[in-house]
Amino acid sequence: MGALWIAHVTVSDEEAYKKYAVGATEAIAAYGGKFIARGGRFVQLEGKERPRNVVARFPDVETAEKCYHSDAYQAALSHARGASERELMIVETDE
Repeated sequence: MGALWIAHVTVSDEEAYKKYAVGATEAIAAYGGKFIARGGRFVQLEGKERPRNVVARFPDVETAEKCYHSDAYQAALSHARGASERELMIVETDE
């Protein structure tokens, strides 16, 4: 079964977050992740609004989780810490 990596983000330091985005993009691609939504238009219906929303598709939950814990992603994530407020989850899909 596939998996979606879903992030809701408020960026407070654009320069640092750009460094995160470059490294995260490389790490996600290395684990077979493909972006299907990345900061586009959205409509908030419930909950806390975050201006940046990102969805990446992975082959499965385990691969998405391995990506998150990988050295490459954690190195990228070091730039996002202190530069953003984020929620990130992995959701299994029916496909």
